[in-house]
Amino acid sequence: MTELDESHRAFANFRVLNGDDNQMEREQLFRTTAQLFSYVSDRCDDDQVAQYDEVLCQLAELVEVEARVHVAKLLAPLERAPGTVVVKLANDVIEVARPLLEFSNVLSDDDLIDIISNQTEDHRVAIAGRSMLTERVGDALVDHGKTASVVRLVRNPKAEFDRATLEKLVKRATEDAEIASDLRGRSDIDWKSLRGEIDQVAGKVLQTLGNLDRQVDPVAAGKINTVVYNRIRNRAGFNAQEWKVAYNQVKGLADRKQLDDRALARFARFGYGHHAAAAMAVMLQVAPEIVVKWLAGQDYVAVIVALRASGMAPDLFAAIVATLPWRDLPSDADKKMVLSRFDALDRDDAMHIFELWRAHSFRKRAMAEDRQSA
Repeated sequence: MTELDESHRAFANFRVLNGDDNQMEREQLFRTTAQLFSYVSDRCDDDQVAQYDEVLCQLAELVEVEARVHVAKLLAPLERAPGTVVVKLANDVIEVARPLLEFSNVLSDDDLIDIISNQTEDHRVAIAGRSMLTERVGDALVDHGKTASVVRLVRNPKAEFDRATLEKLVKRATEDAEIASDLRGRSDIDWKSLRGEIDQVAGKVLQTLGNLDRQVDPVAAGKINTVVYNRIRNRAGFNAQEWKVAYNQVKGLADRKQLDDRALARFARFGYGHHAAAAMAVMLQVAPEIVVKWLAGQDYVAVIVALRASGMAPDLFAAIVATLPWRDLPSDADKKMVLSRFDALDRDDAMHIFELWRAHSFRKRAMAEDRQSA
C-alpha cells in the first residue's frame, strides 16, 4: 500500500473523533496516523505537522495504554515530531513515556526538567540514561531524584556536571555508598580542583572519593578551573549535530505556541546558542541554512537587520548576539558596535530592508528552480 493510500485510509476514518464509540477504530486510526507521519515527517511543512499534532493529541485521550506505547515508540526516534503530542506522551505513564524520555530529541531541557520535577522516579531513571544530558537536566535530577535515578545519572558517561551539581552529589555520597562508588569511577572529574572549592563537609568525603594522584590535563584544568573540564559550552563555534537537535527542539516548542521572547531569554540565560539561532530561523521564517550562513560569515549586519525588524528589545538582542554560535567569538568591541548599530537602526527601515532582501531571495530561488526544470 502506498503512502497516499495510507493517508486516504487514515483520514477517511476521522469520524471517530466526532463521537464514534468504536474503540478498535480509534486505536487503529491512532496507530496508522502516527505510522504515516513517521514515513513523511522529513517532508512535512509546519502546517502539516500542526494537523498531525492536533489529531494525535485528540486520539491519545481516547485510546488505551497499548496504543499509546506503540505510538510513543514510533515518535521517539524521529528528528522532527509533533511537539505537543510528544510532550503529552512523555508525561504519560512510564510504559508510554519511557522511549520518548530515553531517545526523543524533540524534548527540550525545559520539558525534561518539568517532567523530572512533576513525574515519577521511573520517569527520572529513564531521563538519566539519555545519550545527551546537559548540566541543567543533571542538576534537576540530583535535586529531585532518588538513589536509582541519581546512580544512573552518575554512571552515564554523557552526563555533564557543573561544580554546584558535583557539590550536591558529593554531599549525597555521605549517605549513599552506591553513589559514592560511582562518583569515584568518574574519570572526567578533577578532584584536586574540586577539593579547594567546596565546603568542609563535602571535602571530607572527597578524601575517600578522590584519587589525588590521577593525571589531570593541566591545560584544561588551569584554563577552565572547573570540575568538569572536557567542554566549554557554546565556545567552540557552530556544531552541526547540536544545530540539528536544537532546530528540531525549537520547532517542537513552536508547535506548542511557546516560542516567544521568554523562550529566547531562557536560551540566552543558559547559553543555548544553537537554540537561539534556530529560534531566529523559525520566528523570522528564514530557511535554516540562511541563518547558518550568517553565523559562518560573521554577518552581524544581517542579524542586526533581521532582529531589529522583528521588534526585539535591545537588552534581549544584546543577550542573543552574545549567545549565538558564531564562527569566531565576538570581541567586546564587536558586541559594542553591534548594539550601537541596532539602537541606531529604525525598525521601519529594518522591516523595509528585510522584506526587500526576502523578495530578492525568493526571486533568486525561483530563477534557480526554473533553470533546473528547463
